[in-house]
Amino acid sequence: MRLGHLFAATSCVTLSALGSPCAAQAPATAAVEPPALVVLIAIDQFRGDYIDRFAPQLTGGLKRFRTESALFPHAIQDHAITETAPGHSTMLSGREPAHTGIVDNDYGVPDAEMTLIGGITGPGASPRRFSGSELFDWIKDRDSKARVLSVSRKDRGAILPVGRSKGDVYWFGLGGFTTSKYYTNQLPVWVKKFDDNMDFSSLAGTKWDLLLPLDQYPEPDTVWAENGGNDFIFPHTLPSADALRRVIPAYPWMDSLTLAFALDGVRAMGLGRRALEANAPSNIMPDLLSISLSTTDAIGHAFGPDSREIHDQVLRVDRWLGEFLDALQREVPARRTLLVLTADHGVSPMPEVANPDHGGRIWLGDIADSAEVALERKHHLQFGIYFGNGLFFADLATLKDRGVNIDSLSDAVVSAAAKREGVRVVFTPRTLQTSDDSGAVRWRRSLPARLGWLGAAVAKPGFIWSNRAIAEHGAPTAESMSIPIAFMGPGIANGRYERTVRSVDIAPTLAALLGIKPSERLDGVVIPEALADKSKVAEIK
Repeated sequence: MRLGHLFAATSCVTLSALGSPCAAQAPATAAVEPPALVVLIAIDQFRGDYIDRFAPQLTGGLKRFRTESALFPHAIQDHAITETAPGHSTMLSGREPAHTGIVDNDYGVPDAEMTLIGGITGPGASPRRFSGSELFDWIKDRDSKARVLSVSRKDRGAILPVGRSKGDVYWFGLGGFTTSKYYTNQLPVWVKKFDDNMDFSSLAGTKWDLLLPLDQYPEPDTVWAENGGNDFIFPHTLPSADALRRVIPAYPWMDSLTLAFALDGVRAMGLGRRALEANAPSNIMPDLLSISLSTTDAIGHAFGPDSREIHDQVLRVDRWLGEFLDALQREVPARRTLLVLTADHGVSPMPEVANPDHGGRIWLGDIADSAEVALERKHHLQFGIYFGNGLFFADLATLKDRGVNIDSLSDAVVSAAAKREGVRVVFTPRTLQTSDDSGAVRWRRSLPARLGWLGAAVAKPGFIWSNRAIAEHGAPTAESMSIPIAFMGPGIANGRYERTVRSVDIAPTLAALLGIKPSERLDGVVIPEALADKSKVAEIK
């Protein structure tokens, strides 16, 4: 397969053409048949407002979700650290990060013992920090033969929607798709074939230019803050084939590659086919396909949410997603496919561009570093004190073992943080438990009981946690919490719904649609508007 092709040679769609879908969507039948395949599509850093902002130019999959689904454009990731790992951990678990155990990216899937396989290089990863169950576990409780395929450019994007289940879970390492020893010791033939057939030379030296005519893009293309001040004007020239093996995640085509890999996996594994067989038992459960598209995050960080680049990226995702859905329905009919579209987080604008007089970047890492250095000098030990996304982490066990007064240390850290410009409110572990501040509520949703920490802070509007000259998420700002949630397929009541729902509501809603029970108490609830059959509306705790 040439890298320039979205699908296999039998498809009539190519990346370069991005033309009209080669097959119309199958018409729905009058009778609602149970899903044979459940599909989660998560677009990394895809804010809820994007689906309306670019609506006049959407012609593919995003348009389909906007017009043919139960759409909730004002949904949120409702916790304090709006990063990829905690966001993905909520989608199919129905539980907040405090209960999944996934605090942030660092406390996500990194696992040096679970190395990558198949000759692909990259950091080891596993779900060992994840606690509890997810939708696929509930499906397997009813049907042990159900299968899952989860794919992403990012390890955390592939691993966390599935949790601890050892299914087919793949992500992109240096030069190809792979997995870790947690799942298997040998890549399937279809994965090896896909990796071997990737032809990076087909894109090498080509240009990322605008998909539509220039007058269709109102955004300025001369913003100095974009991409670190380098190569921020269209067109962008792609590097050599060897370089592309390392940097393809920074370009739109990574999402096309991920969708092509997912489609190959559906075909190779026969996902959804069991339920389509004539003699399929009545209690058969659907297979699960999870796809996380990561390039919107990479481009959003580099160029910002108000850039011409993010505009063009969303349009490309729309076209490729439409082509993917058309190809998928040739494997599993649309009337038997239940789809969900969402995101792991949104993104805040670059303060230098958005509102430089009433916002900015805050970083409290020096406070953490000073505390760590002072304690190391005294005790000759490391205490793991560091700052990230508003939180001061610490190894409380080691601090206690050395007789450090943790309450006094915590008070000192948050007192110093409170004096910094842009900090709205701070909490110690003691004060957090009793505060009814909205920031405290979201911090309680983010922090597992076993986590060691000294203080938590909330920024003022317009300020972001950042020590890098890029667009950021991570704080519970309105823009960073913003995501869409859309359900499409059998049993869904299509329509647009303006009220705010949460990412933790996805799993209980799917469970209600499938008629299965979660194996533990959930933080989310069923979204009744999404269900065509209101008799299934019952809160699942």
